[in-house]
Amino acid sequence: MKRARRGARDEASFVALVEDVSPDLLRYFARRVDQDAADLLAETLMAAWRRRGDLPGPPAEARMWLFGVARNVLANAQRGTRRRHALADVLRREMSSSVVEDSTEVVALRALVAELDPELAEVVTLAHWEGLSFVEIAEVQKVAPATVRGRYRRAKLALAASLSDLAVPRE
Repeated sequence: MKRARRGARDEASFVALVEDVSPDLLRYFARRVDQDAADLLAETLMAAWRRRGDLPGPPAEARMWLFGVARNVLANAQRGTRRRHALADVLRREMSSSVVEDSTEVVALRALVAELDPELAEVVTLAHWEGLSFVEIAEVQKVAPATVRGRYRRAKLALAASLSDLAVPRE
């Protein structure tokens, strides 16, 4: 019985501390990151809740403990951001070294596909550029395979009409 009352009291004191310190923690994050301040605050509160047994008793120490947790959460987020940027840089270098310049015909065909209705263009690109079957495209688009076949047929007719409009009569 005493343990249940103590747990409720501990939970109530944790909630009171969070209500008191959260605005300060949010400002702490907002000064250091652009858009992720609320997410970092939520992550901090989750970490603090999981470790609430480590929470010091005096309010001033508990406040500083929460700021310490916030500092660790921020450091983890910043490390993750640096890793993502480093990986993106590596991928960009890899991609730029393996990119082949498209021919004029390929560029023109991509422009024609881009002019299609978005659902039709997606079917064409998934089928021809990604190599998916109609059944696989149906799964991606969450429609029946017959719907994909119909979209593909309409796209093919639209592209054929566009190509015939571009064709220059030969003399």
